[in-house]
Amino acid sequence: MGTKGREIVGLNVDELLRMLNRAFADEWLAYYQYWLGAKLAKGPMKDAVMAELTQHAADELRHADMLALRIIQLGGTPVLSPADWLKESGCGYDAPVDPHVARLLNQNIAGEQCAIVTYQKLIQATQTADPVTYNLAVQILSDEVQHEEDLQALKEDLTLLIASAQR
Repeated sequence: MGTKGREIVGLNVDELLRMLNRAFADEWLAYYQYWLGAKLAKGPMKDAVMAELTQHAADELRHADMLALRIIQLGGTPVLSPADWLKESGCGYDAPVDPHVARLLNQNIAGEQCAIVTYQKLIQATQTADPVTYNLAVQILSDEVQHEEDLQALKEDLTLLIASAQR
């Protein structure tokens, strides 16, 4: 990393790297959860849910890339082993053992809500101390808020579909 680029960070860079690596691990786990859920989905509206999960998986992978580049830029090393993702993760991993679309939507809504909190904390920590990381976190947070909205809209549609089928 450039020395001036690290020097302008107005907070403990090691602590910032821990926060970024936690988010990095979360993004990889979210990517895998979405990707696998999209392959396994069963039930009503399966095609719409699969398409949404596939798109979200791509976004989470892009987020992991953005975070890795920032970690490296700050002189750190992204979490190197998938075995360490769970150890570093703040949001964890909810395996799609029940592939019903309602269960998958609920799991991923919870994951997005956790991600929203993670990026809100990162924004608060960097708002005046690190404009580069702040802007990155704002961009990712915007995606995570949109993901939550997308998933909740699908869940609402699924609920309406099931209710109308029961009439």
